[in-house]
Amino acid sequence: MRKALTAVVGLLALAAGTTAALLVSGDTEAAAPPAPSTTATAAITRQDLVDTKTVDGALTYAGERQISTDAAGTVTSVAKEGSVVRRGRPLLKIDRKPLVLLYGNLPLYRPLRQGVDDGPDVEQLERNLKALGYGDDLTVDEHFSYATYLAVKAWQEDNGLPETGQVDVTQAVFLPSAVRVTDAKVSVGDRTAPGRPALTVSGLRRLVHVDLNTDDQALVKKGARVTVELPGGERIKGRVYAVGTVAKSSASANGQGDGNTTVDVDITLDKTPKTRLDQAPVEVELVSERHKNVLAVPVEALLALREGGFGVEIVENGAARLLAVKTGAFGGGMVEITGAGLTEGMRVGVPES
Repeated sequence: MRKALTAVVGLLALAAGTTAALLVSGDTEAAAPPAPSTTATAAITRQDLVDTKTVDGALTYAGERQISTDAAGTVTSVAKEGSVVRRGRPLLKIDRKPLVLLYGNLPLYRPLRQGVDDGPDVEQLERNLKALGYGDDLTVDEHFSYATYLAVKAWQEDNGLPETGQVDVTQAVFLPSAVRVTDAKVSVGDRTAPGRPALTVSGLRRLVHVDLNTDDQALVKKGARVTVELPGGERIKGRVYAVGTVAKSSASANGQGDGNTTVDVDITLDKTPKTRLDQAPVEVELVSERHKNVLAVPVEALLALREGGFGVEIVENGAARLLAVKTGAFGGGMVEITGAGLTEGMRVGVPES
């Protein structure tokens, strides 16, 4: 991938040699035209250039969150890392009693039983019971009825739970959809207690996360197109899905004070990556600026000048002259140049390959 402009400048300064010394400070051309220093040339073209910047990111899954249980006891089963858990299936078992995944956006913030106030959490439970095949006579609404009580007992019996007719946080957890287990924080045989983290789970959609330096925040906006390079060289187009609004600081190398200040950027991919890695480092190519209808030459045509800045070697009728130029956007191995006397179609010297 293309690197930052500073890296290009350093490389050019080494490659320029003594040719650039022929330019007289303050002038745009050499005092005496030298003989051509190269026999290879390239045309100055007029085209659009896209300036890009590459940043580091990480391939991961969307919607990561921590799962804990209020049950106390011994872990007798736990979902494996990388496995997918769907509605009605256990995430783990404590003393052989399962913590079952149910679908919903509301957390289970109170025990649900006969006599509780009507509410959307009751409806959420009833919708899951119906989807799992319980409660033929159950009406899905916000009221915990006797039919709800019977459906809960049947569900508890099938899952090896105490048949109380009441659902609480030791038995079920509500999440928006199926989850992928990304990290098991407990193992079979571990003792667990209320509030102890047990699993880290995520959604099933792949995405790329970038901790973007706040200095580069102007490079991204929601919906912007990017290119992601994955391990093995696979390149996939993506789109910025979300840009954080809160900056966060990371510790510096010595652990004192702040290192970089970053914002969270999440990117969705246009297709599923070939890699089977759950998480992997990637590079993200951001478009920082688009320059339209500019004069451009191959990057290797630039010569670093002793006085500072850059020049190109104009080759005409077998003779060569140096011309100072200003650089603009870099992209696709080309660089934008401006300067007095430059026209499309002129030939510039380039190193022979």
